Amino acid sequence: MPETVTPAYISRPIRHFEDLRDGTHGGSRSRKEKGAHFEKAVQLLAPVARQVLNEMNTDLLLDTGQLTETGPRRIADGGLTASWVLNWPEQQAAGIEPIVLQAYFGGSFHHLHLRGTTVHDWPLNVFSYEDAAAQLSILRAIASSDLHNLVYQADYRIVPAVNRTCEFVMN
Repeated sequence: MPETVTPAYISRPIRHFEDLRDGTHGGSRSRKEKGAHFEKAVQLLAPVARQVLNEMNTDLLLDTGQLTETGPRRIADGGLTASWVLNWPEQQAAGIEPIVLQAYFGGSFHHLHLRGTTVHDWPLNVFSYEDAAAQLSILRAIASSDLHNLVYQADYRIVPAVNRTCEFVMN
């Protein structure tokens, strides 16, 4: 009988809940050690986050978007954050937030999380390249959910691929 592999969307929350139970993150107990995990997780996750936002830019924003990113930085509550941000002209004209993938270790948090602009919080348990790659579907879900929620803050016209489709239908 073939061995089954537990999918990331199940195994990551289990690991996360075990860390909550044990007061650890990746075996670390101190905030300093968890901060070091954060910095390594950001480094490992960066190519995956860029891939997701570049896919959205290509297929939905028709290459009109601009991707920017920050490395790990300290925030006002003493925590750490790093982000990958996708802005585009229609979103800016509508006065709404961009699509953001954010690694976040809040000052009062026991462990790390992933966030979007409108979608919060997913466990950030990235300790290896394999862990980072397993986050691809999660980051895609966060980014596409954010775009969906941003459309409701403005309207469908913030998505260039939809505008192009409408132009073809109207002509």
